[in-house]
Amino acid sequence: MNHYSWDNLRKHIEEITPISDEEFEHIKTFFTPKRVKKHQYLIQEGDHATFEFLIMSGIFRMFYLDDEGKEYIVQFAGENWWMADYQAYFNEKKATLHITCMEDAEVLCMTLHGRETLSSDLHKMEHFFRVKLTKGYVAQQRRIISLLSSTPQQRYEEFGQLYPHMIQKIPKKYIAEYLGVSRETLSRLYSANKGR
Repeated sequence: MNHYSWDNLRKHIEEITPISDEEFEHIKTFFTPKRVKKHQYLIQEGDHATFEFLIMSGIFRMFYLDDEGKEYIVQFAGENWWMADYQAYFNEKKATLHITCMEDAEVLCMTLHGRETLSSDLHKMEHFFRVKLTKGYVAQQRRIISLLSSTPQQRYEEFGQLYPHMIQKIPKKYIAEYLGVSRETLSRLYSANKGR
């Protein structure tokens, strides 16, 4: 992996906690870089959920497939987002979700054992992971409440706030799926917002 990506990792960590050069050299040893091609899966249902992923570049889609093959999008993720089938990752079970790459990308992979060892070695990293996990939990709760109670217009506006750099890159059919609306409804929302 190039220096730029490692620099980005350090900046990402230091948004929450300062680290020394020596500490960062130690932190780097717990991450494995991986290049991912468009349409390639990071994980599929039934796989062992060995890794948590930090997105360095590219866009990913996490989804659940029901018995009829209908796709339910749980999350999109772009640069500096963390992603995993967390139920499987933390419980060391097989995945029930799929994560696929929507454009060529680069990720850093971390095992659960690596995460726990690093947290034990450096308490500031334990703090970092706790902050990240808490933010992720809050975001998921907000999404559930939004799906249950808000209008399609409100959901579309929230989507724009959550994914401002990705909204033009994600195909409209996936945005519609994520929002729980038809393509026609999404087109109307898109036109209404453009006119503002």
